[in-house]
Amino acid sequence: MKKIAILGQPNVGKSSLFNRFARRRIAITSDMAGTTRDVKKEIIDFDGKEAEILDTGGIDESSELFRRVKNKAIEAAEAADIILYMVNGKALPDDRDKMLFYRLQKLGKPIALVINKIDNDKEEERAWEFSEFGAENLFAISVSHNRRVGQVIEWIKSHLDEPETLQLELIDEEADALENLIEQFDEDGTLKEEEDLSEIGVAIIGRTNVGKSSLLNALLGSERAVVSDVAGTTIDPVDEKMILGDKTVTFIDTAGLRRRGKIQGIERYALGRTRQMLERADIALLVLDASVPLSELDEKIAGLVDEYKLGCIIVLNKWDEALGSYEEIVDELRYRFKFLNWAPIITVSAKSKKRIHKISDMILKVFENYTRHIPTRELNEVIKQATIKHHIPSYKGKQVNILFASQYAIKPPKIALISNRPKAIHFSYLRYLTNQIREHFDLEGTPVTLVPKRRGEREEEEES
Repeated sequence: MKKIAILGQPNVGKSSLFNRFARRRIAITSDMAGTTRDVKKEIIDFDGKEAEILDTGGIDESSELFRRVKNKAIEAAEAADIILYMVNGKALPDDRDKMLFYRLQKLGKPIALVINKIDNDKEEERAWEFSEFGAENLFAISVSHNRRVGQVIEWIKSHLDEPETLQLELIDEEADALENLIEQFDEDGTLKEEEDLSEIGVAIIGRTNVGKSSLLNALLGSERAVVSDVAGTTIDPVDEKMILGDKTVTFIDTAGLRRRGKIQGIERYALGRTRQMLERADIALLVLDASVPLSELDEKIAGLVDEYKLGCIIVLNKWDEALGSYEEIVDELRYRFKFLNWAPIITVSAKSKKRIHKISDMILKVFENYTRHIPTRELNEVIKQATIKHHIPSYKGKQVNILFASQYAIKPPKIALISNRPKAIHFSYLRYLTNQIREHFDLEGTPVTLVPKRRGEREEEEES
C-alpha cells in the first residue's frame, strides 16, 4: 500500500487537509502552531485506491521539541511514496521551506507543493510568489473552503497506479553483501562451482553452402575444414581452437542444415550432431548467403538460436555478391528475424577475408554481455523508472506491482521479477521491460530472460 506524507511548518493546514482526505475529524486542529506533534496515520480510500496518509508534526527549529518533530517528519517523508509539502499562502515564501523542499526533491519521489489558504481568485496571485521553489507540481488551494482540494486528490490518484517505491537505497552495503552470498549458491541451495569464463564455445550455423567452412578457415587463417561448392561437404562438426585476448575460443563448424524432406542417411545424423554442438555453445555465428534471397530454412535455423538461448552474431557472407543494398537486406532480415533484433549484423566475404576481423572483436564483446551481471541497485532503478513511465496494466481491477528485481543467472542474463501477481504481467509488458533494460545496459548480442515470480517462489521458469 502506498504511503503519502504531508509535511510543512506548523499551522499551515496539514491536519485540516488530512481530515479533509479522511472526511472526518481525526487530528486535532486549531490556530495554535504545533498542535500536531506525533505522526498520525490513517488509511484513506481514493475512489477504490487505498493509501496510508501520514500527517506529520509541524517542522520548526525554535525548540528542542520541534527539532525532534522535524526529524520525525523527515523520516516519514523518506518512508513515503508520495510527498505533499504544504506552505501558508498568506505569508511570504520562507527560506527554511525552500531548503527543506529542495532536500525532499532529492529523494526522487513524486512531490507536490501545496499552497494553502488561497481562499479566492484575488489571492491566486500570491501563489506565483512560490514559483521560486521550482516545483513541477504546484497546487493553490484552500482546505477550509474546500477550494481545489480535488486537484490534489486527482494528482495523488494518478500516482497510486505506480508501483511502490523500491527501497534499495536503504540497504546499500547489506544488499551488496547479500547479493554476493546468494550468487555462490544454485537455486536448489547447493554451493556453485566457480564457472570458467576463459573459454568461449562458438557454433557456426547456417544452411548448406553458405560458406561456413570458408568462414572458419578465414578466421583461423588456414585450411582446416574441407571446402567445396558441393552442398554438404562438411559432414562431422570440426572443432578448432584459437586464442582471442585472454579467451580460448572453440569454433564448431556444424554440418550444413538441409530441408527436412531432403535429409537422408548421413546428413540426418549430421543434423542431430548440430543440435548437440549447440547445447555446448555460448555464441552462434548465424551465416547467411547475401547473394541469394532469405529462405524459410534460414528462419528455421535462426530459430535454433532462440531455442538454445545463445548469444548471436549474424554474418552476411558473400557480401561482394549481395543482391541489394545494405539497408534493403538488413530491413528484410530484421523484419523476418524479429526474435533476433538484438543480434549484431556483420557483412563479410570469407573468400577474400574482407572484414573478417570484425567477427573476432564482436565475439569477445557478445561473450562479455552474455556473461554480464547487472548490479541489483542499478537494475531496480531502471525497472522503477520503466514502470513509472508506463504503468503495469491492472489485472481484473487489481493493481499489479513489481516489488524487486534481481539477476540470478548468466549465459544468458536471467532476471527474476518479484511481483504480487506474477502471472498477471503480460508478455508484451515483459518485452517492454526487456527493451528498457537493453537501453540502459550494453547487452548487444545476448538474449535476456525475465521471469516473474512471487517472493520466495522457485517455480519452473517462464521465459519472456
